[in-house]
Amino acid sequence: MKVRYPDLAVLFMSGYTDDTVVRHSVAESGVPFLQKPFTGDDLAMKVRRVLDAAVTPSSHLHTA
Repeated sequence: MKVRYPDLAVLFMSGYTDDTVVRHSVAESGVPFLQKPFTGDDLAMKVRRVLDAAVTPSSHLHTA
């Protein structure tokens, strides 16, 4: 999906232990990660951070 839509915001969630995630290079890939279990507030804050980080100058409409 990132190849076709490079500005796509992605958040990876997993119930595996942190050690498993690191071994599979998810944590090192730069993809935002949320470890299960998490609260609704945790999810909301992480989604907000991911969306804020995804905003780039090219994603805004420019008017002349």
